[in-house]
Amino acid sequence: MKKVVKIGLSLFAMTALCASGAQAAGGPKPAEMPKAKTIKELAARYDSSGCMECHEDNHDEWSDSLHSRSILGTPRTAPTILTAIEKGLKLFPYSGVKEDKDITVKSLMMCAKCHLPQLNEATDDVAREIVSTIRAWQKAGKEGNDDLYDELEETIASLNIGCMVCHNKLALIHKWADGFAQPDTVYGANDGDHDDENFPKMAVAPALGESIFCGQCHGLGPNYELEHPSQCATIYGSYLFAYVAHGGFETCQDCHMEKSGLGHDMQAYNSDEMIEMALDVKVEGRSLFWRKNKAEGIIPMGVINVEMTNKTGHAIPDG
Repeated sequence: MKKVVKIGLSLFAMTALCASGAQAAGGPKPAEMPKAKTIKELAARYDSSGCMECHEDNHDEWSDSLHSRSILGTPRTAPTILTAIEKGLKLFPYSGVKEDKDITVKSLMMCAKCHLPQLNEATDDVAREIVSTIRAWQKAGKEGNDDLYDELEETIASLNIGCMVCHNKLALIHKWADGFAQPDTVYGANDGDHDDENFPKMAVAPALGESIFCGQCHGLGPNYELEHPSQCATIYGSYLFAYVAHGGFETCQDCHMEKSGLGHDMQAYNSDEMIEMALDVKVEGRSLFWRKNKAEGIIPMGVINVEMTNKTGHAIPDG
């Protein structure tokens, strides 16, 4: 007689245990750096151009991705941030925001948690500067001031999910087990020395190749740790419950980086490569003549049947 043993370990707990390796990749929590006081200072802190010399191909791929313009967007994100301020923050009775001058880093984290997580390393002046820059950029566009428009767009685009956001700031998820990311270390797949004066060390990030890593931003749903959660990225939840739970085993990286051939140019529904991987589309059509009524007689008609099959491991489209 077989005995069935039920293991009461949640999917989340198993993911955490599997993704967090036994080898400690980090160290003690480092001292906080001085807060960046301007957009320029914050952008310089996470500037990816220094990675180009050794990682030119990866940098070129990343430059075409939405990660490289996470605040600007397509450029849909920047205007949406203003909408969140006007139709959200300024209307919420307890947000403390009635005018742009009231905006703080905390105010913007409902968007910046994923679109610019390093904003928590800046002063409130930077949060207000971001908002004023987006407003000035929109105004320049409406007025046809192309030079100013391009200049301000470049400033907005300088705030992004660059190399060191993933390979340092967010590299280690399970900090109690793996330690905190160290300010002199680049995290990836190898340990050793790193030929960069600012980051002379390399160390392994146990979860960097796992879907849970992407789940930090493309997460399970509302960011409940904030005082006013926002419902945006839910694709990791869809992946866990509609794909992994039914036997799927490929990671986000497997499809969006490896199979697509795009590498660090991680794309979604706006990419031909990803669309081809994501959907099977079958279209059938036929034409005929139909006798509509006595007055109009016989009229030509077309019948089109479209069948679409989702081949991804999650709902589409999503973020």
